[in-house]
Amino acid sequence: MNIIELAARHCQPRKGKEHALDAAQVSQLLQQLPGWQLRDDGLAITKDFSFTDFHHTLGFINAVGFMANHEDHHPDLEAGYGHCRVSWSTHDVGGLSLNDFICAARIEALLAH
Repeated sequence: MNIIELAARHCQPRKGKEHALDAAQVSQLLQQLPGWQLRDDGLAITKDFSFTDFHHTLGFINAVGFMANHEDHHPDLEAGYGHCRVSWSTHDVGGLSLNDFICAARIEALLAH
């Protein structure tokens, strides 16, 4: 599945270990997401974004928040002047699910415009 196909999908409720992706699936999907890294012993994917000022950072955070609420899948965000770190994980599966990669791909699509 490529980044365009990922971004076109929608999150589904995923609860339980059976929805957690294995290492091979994570590796394959991560290759589709430029700059995203595996963190927290493989339990999250993370990317740092840079912006020219706080105004643009806040706009990015609001756009990500809107998308996350629409998909009912929410990231951890760390932000400051000109930067934001986004981390995706699916706590209900105890690691990474397809939802994390869908949402990361949607952020990439958002920034491509």
